[in-house]
Amino acid sequence: MHFLKLIKKGNISSGLAAIGNAIIAAAKLIVATISGNGTMFATGMHSLADTVNQGFVFFGSVLAEMKPSKRFPTGFGRVINIFCMVAVIVVTVMAYETIKSGWESFRHPEPTGDFWLNFVILIGAIIIDGYILIKSMKEISREASANKNGNFLTSAFKNASKAAPATRLVFYEDLVATTGAALAIIGIVLAQYFDILKADGIISMLIGVLMLFVAFRVGYDNMVGLIGVAAPAEVENKIAKLLLEEESVVDIYNMRVVQEGRSFHVEATVELQKGFTLAEADDIKFQLSDKLLRRPEVADVVLGIIEDNEEQSWEV
Repeated sequence: MHFLKLIKKGNISSGLAAIGNAIIAAAKLIVATISGNGTMFATGMHSLADTVNQGFVFFGSVLAEMKPSKRFPTGFGRVINIFCMVAVIVVTVMAYETIKSGWESFRHPEPTGDFWLNFVILIGAIIIDGYILIKSMKEISREASANKNGNFLTSAFKNASKAAPATRLVFYEDLVATTGAALAIIGIVLAQYFDILKADGIISMLIGVLMLFVAFRVGYDNMVGLIGVAAPAEVENKIAKLLLEEESVVDIYNMRVVQEGRSFHVEATVELQKGFTLAEADDIKFQLSDKLLRRPEVADVVLGIIEDNEEQSWEV
């Protein structure tokens, strides 16, 4: 029962993407075997890589929702970064195989058959991957608390770095998957109607390069996540505003907000008005900590209090 609750908290985008890409990968690889089309094989390998990755990442996002324990007091938020790094290795291997296959097709081009079968499968892939891509874009806007009145397409590109690692991975992978399927259609049309057989190999290699881009982008983001990165300025300012809203708080002496996935760890020292007793100051400290912890994105708070030193430390 507890595990089912965790599954429900898992990253929706990666879960849907894993199911969708499993169907696409099976269809593409079967058709690639029938037709012998290298471009279809390349997109099939990409979809297979996406399936493995997104399955890994969904499982990682479930584990990341586990509550802190005595042994792991800061929680399991960074588990998702580890799973994403495994996904990066899978993408890199698949990209190598795709580029290698594309190079062989380029050196020794051969005519392929079943044009309409390839075409229909690729159109279906664009529809499914496009749906998952739009879903992940909307998820990015939601996770980044972006302006709902804005365009979710531009918002996704602008706020991708603020989304959960799993959502970012789905966004990048399905962006490349949708683009790859469109490129594959161009490749088979060039080969079928213009007799440019080398287009098959060129498009395959291009899809492999796009996969390497995903591996680099996701790898970099998750390496940063594993090290621990400062929260965006707007998040820090929002937390500062919550602290300064308290009437007894006159200044923030120092503050550090570290991002871990979608969660933030807050360490701050605030300056209180002079004249409070220790007991009163302690009550204010607990009220402020509780106020911050009520925010769903704040994982933990370490708060210190000092008396006003009559010097402005925090610039609003």
